[in-house]
Amino acid sequence: MVAEHSVSNTPRHAGLPQSSLLLLGSCLPVLGAVLLAPVLPRMQAHFADVAGSAVMVPIVLTLPALVIALLAPFAGLLADRLGRKPLLLVSMALYVICGVLPLWLESLPAIVASRAGIGLAEAGIMTCCTTLMGDYYSGARRERLFALQMVATSLSAAVFIALGGFLGQNDWRTPFALYAVGLIFLPLMAWKLWEPQAQAQPLARTEQAQASIVPGKFPWRALTPMYALALLAGLSLFIVPVQAGYLLNLLHVDAPQQIGMTMGANQLGVLVGALSFRLFSGVRSQHLLLIAYVLAGVGGLLMANAGSHAQVVVAVLVNGLGIGLMLPTLITWIMAQVGFDQRGRAAGCFTAAIFAGEFISPLAVLGITTGDSSALPQALAIVGWLQILIALFCLAVPRLGGLLASANADVRNTIGNGH
Repeated sequence: MVAEHSVSNTPRHAGLPQSSLLLLGSCLPVLGAVLLAPVLPRMQAHFADVAGSAVMVPIVLTLPALVIALLAPFAGLLADRLGRKPLLLVSMALYVICGVLPLWLESLPAIVASRAGIGLAEAGIMTCCTTLMGDYYSGARRERLFALQMVATSLSAAVFIALGGFLGQNDWRTPFALYAVGLIFLPLMAWKLWEPQAQAQPLARTEQAQASIVPGKFPWRALTPMYALALLAGLSLFIVPVQAGYLLNLLHVDAPQQIGMTMGANQLGVLVGALSFRLFSGVRSQHLLLIAYVLAGVGGLLMANAGSHAQVVVAVLVNGLGIGLMLPTLITWIMAQVGFDQRGRAAGCFTAAIFAGEFISPLAVLGITTGDSSALPQALAIVGWLQILIALFCLAVPRLGGLLASANADVRNTIGNGH
């Protein structure tokens, strides 16, 4: 028996209000990634006379993800040292301020600076929401919430893209007003969320699993392989949203309805994959990751060899199944390796790895194709085979992290019975 840090210094238990706020809060960073995509051409036209606008306008879309990738680990450190709730509330206030500023800013460099502020805010929001999920819940309820987090962010991406296009029909600035939604969440989070406290809780673990958790020492050896997988998961996550349209153009498919159907099939796969995570409660995490990366890789290979729109739809569906399964598996496994006082840093590094992967995803494909769109199928095939090789690497993660495979059999059920 060993004492593991858990939560709860009061009789309060987290319920629907807390889980809803944390899930919805997790969707807000997605807003920065997809809301402005439909209005970038209008924005480019507005700033056409500004020197460097061809570079700065796309940066408006991608800069928040880069800032999250760079600063989320520091947000995790602050969450562990200063508290989850204070950082979350400050981040939410910064989110609103920086988010709506472009409604009035006339300078393109100033708008770019405000987007860096959004990235800083989103790093804090995503890290704190994920950390509080680990704090408030354990066992089956925790794993269910992490799966729902993937579902919620996927659904919100589709909704935000549609909203961005609708709001930006007449003025490219209008979508920025949506960031004011933070004004709704800020008082609700201040009211309904509380700062958790560590408390020793007896918990059975195998000897080898205990070895990976040293009080006061962050388990880099155990978590580094998982963070590498998270980076590749983020890269995989953006393959279809960014590349599917170009692939369909090579197949002479350019109708918005058909492109939308393709993106919808991918999102459906992600949702089904995330929801199916709970069905594999008796399967070891490394085996779940093997299945996830194989599905993603097979989907990529099917995309590379697709000769029709229908084949692309099937391919992105299979790819989505793998993506939806890998992310909740990774974050649940990571959270099982750390105690309360390290949970913020663990979540922050995971968030950073995911967003770093998303940022480099189009750059990696561009590096393979060297700008030649006709080489896209070959690039997708290379990524697909890489994902299948990574699937085999997943089997070695427990040993690389200093854990025997037997220590991770159903690791999700060893972290508690739920609050």
